[in-house]
Amino acid sequence: MTSAPPRHDHDHDHDHEHDDNAELAEFGYRPELKRTLGTFHTFAAGISYISILTGTFQLFYFGYASGGPAYWWSWPMVFAGQFMVALCFAELAARHPVAGSVYNWSKRLGNPHVGWLAGWMMLIASIVSIAAVALAYQLTLPRISPVFQFVGDGTGTHDVATNAVVLAAGLILFTTLVSAFGVRLMARINTAGVFVELIATVVLIVLLAVNVVRGPQVVTDTAGTGSGQPLGYLGAFLIASLASAYVMYGFDTAASLGEESLDPSRNAPRAIVRAIVASFVLGGLVLLLALMSVSSLRGERLSTEGLQYVVLDVLGPTAGKAMLWCVLIAVTVCALAVHTAAVRLAFAMARDNSLPASSRLARVSPRFGTPVLPTVVIGVLALAILVVNIRQPQIFTVVTSIGIVMIYLAYLLVTVPMLVARLRGRWRPAEGRFSLGRWGLPVNVLAVLWGAAMTLNLIWPRAAVYNAAPPYHWYLRWGAVLFVGAIAVGGFAYYWFVRRHRTGVLPEHAAPPAGPVPAREATRS
Repeated sequence: MTSAPPRHDHDHDHDHEHDDNAELAEFGYRPELKRTLGTFHTFAAGISYISILTGTFQLFYFGYASGGPAYWWSWPMVFAGQFMVALCFAELAARHPVAGSVYNWSKRLGNPHVGWLAGWMMLIASIVSIAAVALAYQLTLPRISPVFQFVGDGTGTHDVATNAVVLAAGLILFTTLVSAFGVRLMARINTAGVFVELIATVVLIVLLAVNVVRGPQVVTDTAGTGSGQPLGYLGAFLIASLASAYVMYGFDTAASLGEESLDPSRNAPRAIVRAIVASFVLGGLVLLLALMSVSSLRGERLSTEGLQYVVLDVLGPTAGKAMLWCVLIAVTVCALAVHTAAVRLAFAMARDNSLPASSRLARVSPRFGTPVLPTVVIGVLALAILVVNIRQPQIFTVVTSIGIVMIYLAYLLVTVPMLVARLRGRWRPAEGRFSLGRWGLPVNVLAVLWGAAMTLNLIWPRAAVYNAAPPYHWYLRWGAVLFVGAIAVGGFAYYWFVRRHRTGVLPEHAAPPAGPVPAREATRS
């Protein structure tokens, strides 16, 4: 892997802006979004989407209940696989730092049909992810104070699920307003939130380390979770690994903000790699030290209340609640980052006339400098997903699993065409910025194998994931297969029969012919 040495010429910034806009012209676009985000902003966007505190606190209970303390090993396993994907994405971000990264990369590496399907899957997954992240408020706020349990007292069959929707709706309203009011406001809130999250994570690691009561051998304890599984402990571990798979994605957000970043072809690849490595190290330590410091590994509370219980148990009510407030900030900026990335993707697809009402969706507000309509539409759709699931006791696992399956599929629609391009000798990395060199092919092969294996593991219709509690119905168990299949087949049918012949860069978004590359929608490099 190589990164270029820094340049010191006087026209540095001007040159970069020219280069970055030339990248856009290659796709046939003219620059419309303002470049205001610096290096830390792009890193913060990636790390807040991954969000260590959101993901670990939201699904630790599921990982622990499914695989016992030994579920910890899924964390390094998922990191190793996702790091291969992140390296491929870093190479792409150096070459093509454009909005709606996954959509545009897939379109460029494959063809417009593959690109549309990748963008469509990623867009629906992002909307589902906003809903899934927002649900994390329920796992934390009522632990801070019972005042936040607005629906019932939390003991009724549907109290928790319904209250989760009420709290999540408030968060989605907030992210919609912030995203609509411009990228600078979003970046300020996001950067402050990430700063709090990183400091809180380090403090949490130190406090848990001071209170350890058992050694690291705890990660060899399976708590008997393999009994009754067809594959023994491997079966239990594969289910538990979903808790880690849910956290480590979204690093492509740093590239999706490429059109609003300064010098994105250098900053975005670094931000992608740093975000996933930082998340792996800090998240892995939080999970390990939580298992080493909790007073008892037996009893129900670890597998029902998760890390929130561990924090209150180890740190006591005062410090524990202070830490939970930090988790709440992390959840807020995570939802904001997911919403921001979804809006950039919708904008990128709309300016290619690939969505209904494209010319309206692609309109950038002159006042706020952001596409306002997609911000509102995405917020409303995320709320609709919550309302549909309002009385579903398994709302957390089902909504989360479906969102993550579709993200993994969208990532595969980038890594597979990239591998084909490499094998055909069509892939040329951005020399001097970020290149995997001769490691490119093996890394790409591993990224594809990992993505395919994990997608299969995530979508597998197991009762433990999709229908763990009564009422038991076959359609709940097959929920992910049915939903993802309907989205993929239905979406592609719409594209093939309705949209396909109308796509092309909208005139108001097209690059002027006098640019360095003729204005056209290049689909192959």
